Amino acid sequence: QLQLVESGGGLVQPGGSLTLSCTASGSTLEVYAIGWFRQAPGKEREGVSCINSSDDSTYLVDSVRGRFTTSRDNARNTVYLKMNSLKPEDTAVYYCAAGDFTPQTPLSPLDFHSWGQGTQVIVSS
Repeated sequence: QLQLVESGGGLVQPGGSLTLSCTASGSTLEVYAIGWFRQAPGKEREGVSCINSSDDSTYLVDSVRGRFTTSRDNARNTVYLKMNSLKPEDTAVYYCAAGDFTPQTPLSPLDFHSWGQGTQVIVSS
């Protein structure tokens, strides 16, 4: 029933910024933990961040900590991934996903039951 849609991807030069959005329909994102994952061609899907449902506490993987932030806007039923100081190694398809419980770390896709279609981020000069 829950449907997620990502938007905001695109081409950006190294050092630039992008903000990705994850917008829900069919239910409210407020009751879910929302994770961001990314996957490059030929590589495993890796967890990037997560924001909890109850207290909005966040987790960020070491490779993006200090550069990315994730936040909620409940009025818009949207979760954001704000990406600054982008590097070529950030290039991937980015997915948002919903889970029912506070996820374990490192993040596993198996802990999330609803997924968006993904949005492409390319960091290149």
